[in-house]
Amino acid sequence: MPGGGFVRLPGGSVVVALTLPRPLLKGSVAGGIAGGIAGGIAGGTEGGNVRVLVHAVNRARALTRLRNLGLRAVYLRGNAEPPSPDEITAVLHHPDGLLWRSAPDRAAELWHPIRALLG
Repeated sequence: MPGGGFVRLPGGSVVVALTLPRPLLKGSVAGGIAGGIAGGIAGGTEGGNVRVLVHAVNRARALTRLRNLGLRAVYLRGNAEPPSPDEITAVLHHPDGLLWRSAPDRAAELWHPIRALLG
């Protein structure tokens, strides 16, 4: 089960952080090459996990934003891995409020907009 968590901000909105498996390439054969579009962008290996950050009005809206992008089986159960202060700052300063980075974190890797992961 993917890890994740949330933080409620003073203004009432929330930042949700989820660690998810990297999406498959569209049109790939089942059991074929995993790694998704972001493998080359992030310099990561095939497969692996990504850390996704979402800024929204509430937790339900944050998960709905991800589901609307095609990540259908995304759930937040518990608060085991809440976003760090650096992750909160990154998502609050991005105009879309949706970012991702390879997990586990690489010190040199920057946050990417979600459309770079999903194409």
